[in-house]
Amino acid sequence: MSTANIVRKPTREVQIGNLKIGNGNPIAVQSMCATPTRQIDDTLLQIRNLEQAQADIIRIAADNKRDAAALIEIRQQTNANLSVDLQENYRLAAILAPHVEKIRYNPGHLYHHEKSKPWQDKVKYLADIANQHDCAMRVGVNAGSMDPAKLDLFPKEDSIAPMLASALDHCELLDSIGFTRYCVSLKDSDPRKALDAYQRFAAERPEIPLHLGVTEAGMPPEGVDKTRVAFLPLLAQGIGDTLRVSLTLPYADKQQEIIVGKQIIRDAQAGMRPKDDDFDPNKLNIISCPSCSRVENEAFIDLAQKVKARTQHAEQHALSIAVMGCRVNGPGETDDADLGLWCGPNFVNLSRRGEKLGAFAYDEVLDKLDVELNGLIAQQ
Repeated sequence: MSTANIVRKPTREVQIGNLKIGNGNPIAVQSMCATPTRQIDDTLLQIRNLEQAQADIIRIAADNKRDAAALIEIRQQTNANLSVDLQENYRLAAILAPHVEKIRYNPGHLYHHEKSKPWQDKVKYLADIANQHDCAMRVGVNAGSMDPAKLDLFPKEDSIAPMLASALDHCELLDSIGFTRYCVSLKDSDPRKALDAYQRFAAERPEIPLHLGVTEAGMPPEGVDKTRVAFLPLLAQGIGDTLRVSLTLPYADKQQEIIVGKQIIRDAQAGMRPKDDDFDPNKLNIISCPSCSRVENEAFIDLAQKVKARTQHAEQHALSIAVMGCRVNGPGETDDADLGLWCGPNFVNLSRRGEKLGAFAYDEVLDKLDVELNGLIAQQ
């Protein structure tokens, strides 16, 4: 998408399929399929909807060989620029790289698999696979799923320093082995922290293309407002080569992420800045993930909407509620929130400031949430 009125930071060019990011190329707007990857027809429908909204890149999660087989079948039926999202099972890259344009990995999850193997060896493996199959990569750092070894190096209250350290370490390694066809993301659910992380990284490694994102921004319109808090200043400073707006939406509305992303770019071009009330840390903040193939129960999306409706009476209180759909960022985000709902296939794990309160059925957890929320309000 054209950014003629924004003076872009000079970053190196990265080819992703038929698309180029960095080096002044138009900012690419992307999204991620929320449907279970193994549900091939549903995923293809979502891809087509995203393409109609002019998505430049579409990310699909693959956690196991069943997902991988489905993604290979999906590839046969679309020409979209596809990015595979890897988590614990990084070796799936060897199966999927021939069928995608980009590999995204999370440094915080490389330690889960083959724990005795150094993370450096795993990254070298991924880079070699990407080279063999003409793939770009993204180093996707996320505050909700950091490597414990990195977290241990910094004070608990400092969530930005371990993100930066992780990203910089991975960039240094990739550069040292001659792999430069990558971009970096540093995502946090707090837009102020995301803004800070991206600015600090861009100051230290200005040549590396950046993928902008506020992770688990939540439901519209609040999720849009939070995203604008980070994106508008970054884009105005020329920071950002591709972006994704992470909204909790029904499957049929996923293309709204693309529509919103393109509008934010237009607003940045027009010189717009965030409003003072786009994100108020002194008010209730509902964090919820945008859903993906890892969500084990689609009821998670409906639950997030019900949480929003049931907690309107707490809007003026400085509290956070995290509603998370899977194991990837769920534990980290719910532990950090005042109240956390981590959704499994049949039950919702409820926590209060990191303390586990139990697992409850989807149809009973809201009553439990009411009790805990009112208790926290009474303490203020």
